Amino acid sequence: MTTKIDATPSDDRELVLSRIIDAPREKVWRCWTEKELLKQWFVPKPWSIAAVDVDVRPGGRSNITMRDPEGNQYPNLGVYLEVVPNEKLVFTDAFTEGWKTPEKPFFVGVLTFEDEGGKTRYTARARHWNMEDKEAHEKMGFHEGWGQCADQLEELAKTL
Repeated sequence: MTTKIDATPSDDRELVLSRIIDAPREKVWRCWTEKELLKQWFVPKPWSIAAVDVDVRPGGRSNITMRDPEGNQYPNLGVYLEVVPNEKLVFTDAFTEGWKTPEKPFFVGVLTFEDEGGKTRYTARARHWNMEDKEAHEKMGFHEGWGQCADQLEELAKTL
């Protein structure tokens, strides 16, 4: 199980989760950037991933469709804004492929991966456009859901 670390949000519209993952950051990075690996951990069980279509480069697509236990599907379309291999990954749903704007953007995700004695200091920041979106994300279970996913991420990364 991942080790929790206290992390302070950068402002009042940000949610943050930080963990020490018992795997090297190159393996944690692979879990975030390889579609076959993303499918295995990206949503809290018993949810699953119905489809993944990613092009991990600035401006590249990040299209991940989540499936709930009843079979309902929830597409999450976006783009990568910044990609620094094994160090940083920034994505948003404020744009989709081709820089198209959706009806309602929700957040920007900023992930950092740092060496921590053979392990990875993993920090996920969810930056929201307004307080209502931040509060909605928190009520959806950001900390619990992203925490469970971090545990699933660690479990997978340790097998690589």
